[in-house]
Amino acid sequence: MLMRTDPFREIDRLAEQFFGTTARPAVMHLDAYRDGDFFYAAFDLPGVDPDSIDCTVERNVLTVRAERRRPTGEGVELVAAERPMGTFTRQLFLGDTLDTDKLEAGYDNGVLTLRIPIAERAKPRRISVSTTGSGHREIRA
Repeated sequence: MLMRTDPFREIDRLAEQFFGTTARPAVMHLDAYRDGDFFYAAFDLPGVDPDSIDCTVERNVLTVRAERRRPTGEGVELVAAERPMGTFTRQLFLGDTLDTDKLEAGYDNGVLTLRIPIAERAKPRRISVSTTGSGHREIRA
């Protein structure tokens, strides 16, 4: 028995996972980095209404949700529909070294940027060493 397979089926499946579909949008792309005493996460969200963006932190899990909608209304005629629409969600697991109570968020030019300070307890600190005169050293933090 000869089975016919579509050689492009696997390519289509991988493309849907990476780029998403209209029914199931792809994940939002991000850059994350540390700069000095701050951790940054920048999410690409072009064309998203800032009022639709929702950021929450629960038990060191950051969840970002945003929605992009197609233009609707009387007289709007859809000619092409290639951009993914719908609700986008991304979760990041944040370490205990971040102070999530002081998280700041800004949205500019289609990029959501979160700035999270490094917690004081996680920053390097100098330990003073003193002597007691008996040849033993006393260590104080």
